[in-house]
Amino acid sequence: MKVLIIGNGGRENALSWKIRQSPSVEYCQMVPAEPKEDLLATALSGGYDLTVVGPEGPLNDGIVDLFKARGLRVFGPSQAGAKLESSKVDAKIFMEKYGIKTAPYEVFDDFYASTAYLRRCRFPLVIKADGLANGKGVVICHTFEEGEKALEDLMVRKQFNQSGERVIIETFLEGFEASMLCITDGVRIKPFISAMDYKRAEDHNRGLNTGGMGAVAPNPFLTRSHLEVFEKEIMEKTLNGIQKEKIDYHGFLYFGLMVTAEDIFVLEYNVRLGDPETQAVLPLMKSDLVDVMLATLDEELEHRSLAWLDKRSCCVVACSGGYPQTFQKHKKSRV
Repeated sequence: MKVLIIGNGGRENALSWKIRQSPSVEYCQMVPAEPKEDLLATALSGGYDLTVVGPEGPLNDGIVDLFKARGLRVFGPSQAGAKLESSKVDAKIFMEKYGIKTAPYEVFDDFYASTAYLRRCRFPLVIKADGLANGKGVVICHTFEEGEKALEDLMVRKQFNQSGERVIIETFLEGFEASMLCITDGVRIKPFISAMDYKRAEDHNRGLNTGGMGAVAPNPFLTRSHLEVFEKEIMEKTLNGIQKEKIDYHGFLYFGLMVTAEDIFVLEYNVRLGDPETQAVLPLMKSDLVDVMLATLDEELEHRSLAWLDKRSCCVVACSGGYPQTFQKHKKSRV
């Protein structure tokens, strides 16, 4: 097989490394995310048997729909499925509709209305850009002044272009974060091993969110009972929603979770593998990923099992001043 990977970041390098291990793959090529018409021309001229879409941008632009219309095998959700990530408002509405627990929230498309609401809020709280922001459109605010600045950056200064025209202001949840990467063919959904990433740019949880500065797998704080709740109350309910909405979804699905003392909540969906989590998770996968992806495209995922090494993997992409604080306490047991 010849495999084309769209994207050229850490996630895509990890995908390439894993895909090249498959005995069915003769050639694997990564290309930057370009306009979907250019990528279609590359796939057609190169005679690729399978295209794997790494980043969210091309998925949101409808690259899967375009490739399928030309008879190409492509791994990823349709443009309708990509809305679970490209609009946090749509994702919240989806979660509410299908009984998936998420933080209470309000939606605003007016700067003055949103700041007026802030004056009535208890802090800390979380402000999120509605659209895509490369994993950086989330701000935890501890004071009104911080919240007002975040709203100005998103809605007035257009820090993330049109992504901040609409924002979510939601309740801050206290607990630990967990990342669950899954794969679904629209009929079945199966989880990968758990992971935990570190997003904040500075030590002592002081910095802004980044796209991810490091990750460890499996998540050392996630218990078997946590996983059982996730699979029953979140993962399966999400698949049920995808089916009820008749969404064409053959690809990866990432769940960003907050585990509190009381329950597990969904912070966000990603419609692709997370970066840097992929760099920590895939080295632990024993299964042939290409075989699993092909089974997913053929809606035969139920006939595939996922096997994992009994080890721990840590990926530190970058950090300021040594280990990120989240890793500090347990670094000997994790690395």
